[in-house]
Amino acid sequence: MQIESVFSQATQNSKRPNIIFIMSDDHAYQAISAYDKRLIQTPNIDRIASMGMLFTNASVTNSICAPSRATILTGKHSHLNGKIDNHFHFDTTNITFPQLLQRAGYQTAMFGKLHFGNNPKGFDQFKILPGQGAYYNPDFITKHQGNIRVEGYVTDIVTDMTLDWLKKERNADQPFMLMYLHKAPHRSWLMAERHLEEFTNKKFPEPATLFDDYSGRTSPVAEAEMNIRKHMSWAGDNKVFPEVMDELGIPEIGFDKERYKYEFSRLNPTQAENFKKVYSKVNEDFKKAYPSMTDGDKMRWKYQRYMQDYLGTIKAVDENVGRLLDYLEANNLMENTIIVYTSDQGFYLGEHGWFDKRFVYDESFKTPLLVAWPGKVKAGSRSDELVQNLDFAQTFLEAAGIPAPTDMQGESIIPVLTGQSDKWTRDAVYYHYYEYPAEHMVNRHYAIVTKDYKLIHYYFVEDKWELIDRKKDPMELKNVYDDPAYANVRKDLHARLERLRKKYKDNTQLSQRYVDQFMKDASAGKVFGVTKEMADKIFERRKKN
Repeated sequence: MQIESVFSQATQNSKRPNIIFIMSDDHAYQAISAYDKRLIQTPNIDRIASMGMLFTNASVTNSICAPSRATILTGKHSHLNGKIDNHFHFDTTNITFPQLLQRAGYQTAMFGKLHFGNNPKGFDQFKILPGQGAYYNPDFITKHQGNIRVEGYVTDIVTDMTLDWLKKERNADQPFMLMYLHKAPHRSWLMAERHLEEFTNKKFPEPATLFDDYSGRTSPVAEAEMNIRKHMSWAGDNKVFPEVMDELGIPEIGFDKERYKYEFSRLNPTQAENFKKVYSKVNEDFKKAYPSMTDGDKMRWKYQRYMQDYLGTIKAVDENVGRLLDYLEANNLMENTIIVYTSDQGFYLGEHGWFDKRFVYDESFKTPLLVAWPGKVKAGSRSDELVQNLDFAQTFLEAAGIPAPTDMQGESIIPVLTGQSDKWTRDAVYYHYYEYPAEHMVNRHYAIVTKDYKLIHYYFVEDKWELIDRKKDPMELKNVYDDPAYANVRKDLHARLERLRKKYKDNTQLSQRYVDQFMKDASAGKVFGVTKEMADKIFERRKKN
């Protein structure tokens, strides 16, 4: 039976709400001061939490950029919408929630990073970055102007476009749905010029697990190539000048100098000079220190450089979220507007020694979620309910009074938002990650997650199980799958996992079809970053296991 919330009743008798969906890319919840004040202050993002609800157990179904966005748009798990990873294509026959809102009379617009597809469906206006986009002087694919390049910093530009649409194109007689999507803080972390001096002189606390040796879990954890010291590039990520690398005899890591060259080749002369001035000091200090650095010193140095650049990009995101909120307040657009702030997934900020995402461990699996709707959602409230990016589509549709298609798989979170948690019955969520072999080498795995436990199955190359006690082991350092004390828990979670897989129409045969097609493409040289030789080695490993 459909939930009869105060929202669905209101849409029948009064003006339908506007919807503003704000999403950044790879924004860790640890880097929002409403969640954790140790790394950075984000007063403007925090404003959304103070106006509404902050979720402490929000998560994604698949922690990687394009698949997360496909899930958000369709309300379907990756294996059904087709976008399981960054290789496979999104199934364009999917109906997205913006299409349904547009058909129902909403004015729709998207600005910023979509990541896949050049012609998003269901939008009256869009200006989107091609692929990952660029931090400086970015190109945009537009609905009405063709391809354009705009001078400046991408976070400021996306906000300028968003505000310009609100001021000049928004039809006051229609409700609107606006997607305001930041590139930042995605790798390679180029902050705005105005923040260079401030952030390159900051020092940040280290996470307790920075030097995790991965001994307490299964082999896929140790295989991952996300370690800050071993896998983060010197030039491309940490801004060590290529000539300094050569002078010190430092070998490249991955697309090291190539990544650096791409990012800095986009800078105009003034921007380049500002970057050179600040990072020259960083490089001079590094040159003096490097010859005597131990491996531990290198880890700590890289961690600080990573945090300086990553958090520097977030500073601009927070400032620009403030610009948008100020406009809404000044123009009386707060009262009947749902405002969401989230990320396409979480991110490791040195926890387990890692950067990036992908695993079902908390820092990448969980995502920030702050939702405000003044007068409807209690200001300053919090929820630990298990909500997912799978749920956004149905939530927005219910708020607008539009029936959700029966093939959507999420649940409207409106009962949680309105203090009716007794009508929210979900006690476990499903997760499935697919992109392997690929950059960062995180083995394919699926999992059931409850408030108390995680049961994880790594498959494909290694067939391993992990059981994590979330309450007793919040840092997720110990696999207790074979501990006799957890025998009953393990049995119960296995049964519940199978029920979830059946509910969401996932199964071993479907996973195998994706594996077979991926490896076929890899062997033919059609997968970015995966050579035929790599694919052959994987085949051999699979035979042995």
